[in-house]
Amino acid sequence: MCSIHPKPCRAKPPPAAVCLSGQFGWRYTPETPRSRGAVDPRIRQPVKLIRWGAPGAELPGLLLDGVRKDCSAHASDWTPAFFRDRGMARLEALLASGVMLPDVPDEARWAACIPRPGKLVGIGLNYSDHAAEVGARVPREPIIFLKATNTVVGPYDDVLIPRHSVKTDWEVELGVVIGADARYLDSPGDAAAHIAGYCIVHDVSEREFQTERGGQWTKGKSCDTFAPTGPWLVTPNEVGDIGALALTTDVNGVRRQTGSTASMIFDPFVLVHYLSQFMTLEAGDLIATGTPPGVGMAMTPPTFLHHGDTVELSVERLGMQRQTFRQA
Repeated sequence: MCSIHPKPCRAKPPPAAVCLSGQFGWRYTPETPRSRGAVDPRIRQPVKLIRWGAPGAELPGLLLDGVRKDCSAHASDWTPAFFRDRGMARLEALLASGVMLPDVPDEARWAACIPRPGKLVGIGLNYSDHAAEVGARVPREPIIFLKATNTVVGPYDDVLIPRHSVKTDWEVELGVVIGADARYLDSPGDAAAHIAGYCIVHDVSEREFQTERGGQWTKGKSCDTFAPTGPWLVTPNEVGDIGALALTTDVNGVRRQTGSTASMIFDPFVLVHYLSQFMTLEAGDLIATGTPPGVGMAMTPPTFLHHGDTVELSVERLGMQRQTFRQA
């Protein structure tokens, strides 16, 4: 079996943050350039990793020229071992060999683009315009929460509104998939070599559970199906400037969220560096990096999701998702 890990990237993004509080507090200032997606010159063609198949029986695949291809004869799945053991390099070699991969059946389900991660780390209030709309101060350090990993489902799967929920809300987010273990990184510039790629994450949230029931945010973030992920994992060389991606959310055909990663307070490189000071980020882990403005809780009056509602989300260069919400 082929196992896949992104090749180390020697290029470092330019300095993009200044220290505000001790050695771990970072945020952007207008004078400093944003980090850009690092590109390994040895990666010759963009790669989009997908997974497909029924729940519990997913198989790995690739999206090539808009066509889903079955890669299960060459890899068991896009697992942590796949990323750690130079799997991306082997995948590049496989594609360069001219191998013919079979098509995925048209009717096959789109699964989450990665299997259940070891950790799903969420970042709160990471867009300056979102912080403003909910009346919160811009944080001096990233706000971190953990989301149960069994929330990860496919990008077009139904999402279940929890029992007794009255405030289920939407959040389109840029997801970062870790490609190499990261522990005590020296600087944000070292983070690029630890990022396998990017994807869409829908950080579905139950606001009453999150903010009105005491304790921490986890119980409002961890209900079943609350993290549709995908449709594909895009390698950094295809994404390019990670600091200039458009994000949108439509609810029942009405645009609710319009934003850009240009409004991020802490970009992916800063986040990976920061998190590595407090926990080991392992290959295959997923970071949901925060949402732009337009969430339901900030509307006047606040607006939440009900049985039968549909939500469509997009992130520039990362595709789109669509879910129908059903009562659990």
